[in-house]
Amino acid sequence: MEVLRAGELVAFPTETVYGVGANASDPSAVRKIFVAKGRPANHPVIVHLDSVRYLHRWVSEVPAAAQQLAERFWPGPLTLVLPRGPNVQDIVTGGQNTIAIRVPSHPMAQQLLTAFGGGIAAPSANRFGRLSPTRAEHVREELGDSVKMILDGGESSIGLESTIVACLDGRVRLLRPGAITLAQIKGLVGEVDVGPAPDSPRVPGSTPAHYAPMTTLELVPIEVLEEQVANLAAAGRKVAVLAMRPPLRAHRNATWINAGKKLETYAHNLYSHLRSLDKVGASRILVQTVPAEDRWEAVRDRLTRAAASSTEPLPEDGAGGVLP
Repeated sequence: MEVLRAGELVAFPTETVYGVGANASDPSAVRKIFVAKGRPANHPVIVHLDSVRYLHRWVSEVPAAAQQLAERFWPGPLTLVLPRGPNVQDIVTGGQNTIAIRVPSHPMAQQLLTAFGGGIAAPSANRFGRLSPTRAEHVREELGDSVKMILDGGESSIGLESTIVACLDGRVRLLRPGAITLAQIKGLVGEVDVGPAPDSPRVPGSTPAHYAPMTTLELVPIEVLEEQVANLAAAGRKVAVLAMRPPLRAHRNATWINAGKKLETYAHNLYSHLRSLDKVGASRILVQTVPAEDRWEAVRDRLTRAAASSTEPLPEDGAGGVLP
């Protein structure tokens, strides 16, 4: 792929969300990702490979648990955090001694990676902290002309970012939930730590405020959802709603999306629904709280971080500041 070899950015589909990619071996190209996204300089990016055959170029060690996970879930929506190799650029790892690696299953991503013949550093193709894109048009809305080429592979089939698992120092730790669940990981490797520890590496999507629309978002139990909608509408305020059922009655000044109760469909459509509601000019988006079941953990994680963005300013700089 000549665009990548020339040091330019290419957005491409994966089964999770669209990524914005650069040659992972070219620091100046990777720097363009940070500029385009407004991404903190100490925030690592995920390196995408077409298969495990190139893993040895990027890592210094592949623990047994990581090997098991790779054999079972690659290609697929799993990112592994492993000890970095000696030739990996600091800008890729956020200056850490670990690296995040994924082998996506989307046919177009596979074709791109195989044609390029190397690692592509590719976080989600959106402004930092905002909703990830699941369609090609979302990428253009988010990043404009900062991306040289956008490959349109249709809608991402999963719609949520990859599961991130660290295999370090003899431990397996789930750092970001995704389509591959904690139960699946435990069933394969046994004991798994959950959530970041004080010494855990920084990983994508780990800030408390993330995955957010521009409109204030609030999580509301179904028992009081329609009451809040009615109160806001009565006060003359336009409101947007993402729920798991239709409204019991029509509400003036309310835009209501029924996302249904099927997990796979809800997750697939989540970011597209929030983008649509973000455009209606509402004073806030009310989202029905999702079930407390383990299988809903990835959706619940994204919504919790989106709601946190409504109470906390999005990070403008990390330990190293935003790259100019």
